[in-house]
Amino acid sequence: MIIGIGVDVVDVPRFGRQLERTPGLRARLFAPAERELNLRSLAARFAAKEAVAKALGAPAGMNWQHCQVVLDSAGAPLLQIDGTVAAVAEGKGVQTWHLSLSHDGDMATAMVIAEG
Repeated sequence: MIIGIGVDVVDVPRFGRQLERTPGLRARLFAPAERELNLRSLAARFAAKEAVAKALGAPAGMNWQHCQVVLDSAGAPLLQIDGTVAAVAEGKGVQTWHLSLSHDGDMATAMVIAEG
C-alpha cells in the first residue's frame, strides 16, 4: 500500500547560491558523508529529502541529516533514514522506500514513494 508520494525539483545554480550565502547550511542539511559531494549531487539529495518530507506529510521537527541518499553496489540511489525521519516513517507504517533522482541542465529532481 502506498502511504505517500513526494516529488521535488531544485534549481541547481540557485541552490548553490543559497549554500554560499548561508554559512552552516551545508552542515544543517547534509550528513557528513554527503557534504563534500558536487553541487548537482547535493541538489539532487536535497530534492530527495524534500520529497521524503512530502511523502510523510511534511511533519515538523524532522532533522535533514536523518535522511541520506546512499548508493548501492550498482550505483543506484537508496534512502537511508534514522532518528526523527525514521520515527515519523515508523509511525505512519512505512516499510519500503522507492527513490528516483534525475538531473537535466540546471535542474535536479527527486521522486519518492513511501510504501507500507
